[in-house]
Amino acid sequence: MEVINAVGRRKAAVARVYLSEGKGDITVNGKKLKDFITVAQHYNSVLAPLQLTENIDKYDIKVNVYGGGVKGQAGAIQLGIARALVKIDPEYRALMKPFKMLTRDSRIVERKKPGQPKARKRFQFSKR
Repeated sequence: MEVINAVGRRKAAVARVYLSEGKGDITVNGKKLKDFITVAQHYNSVLAPLQLTENIDKYDIKVNVYGGGVKGQAGAIQLGIARALVKIDPEYRALMKPFKMLTRDSRIVERKKPGQPKARKRFQFSKR
């Protein structure tokens, strides 16, 4: 089988996912997934598309991820894996769509405005 690749994005994080047939090894930036993502909630969210489609031990996954923080990177990896699985079998789309695994979460940090301390926070108003 050839290598299937897909891109996942979340906040400022971008993950390039490469899926190939194997025995379930997942490496992220050269490290094992368990070592790269230590928070259990994020770890489970990354594996969710594989568990839902019952492919946890069928594919070796290599991921290059950069930008953002731990949660953003986990979300980017999840989306990348989900998109790659749909490329392999389009019927997986119906399984993952109700769980919003194929939806790009477009919420990003709002820019800071000039004359304000933060994006929406204002300096204290003084009438006199």
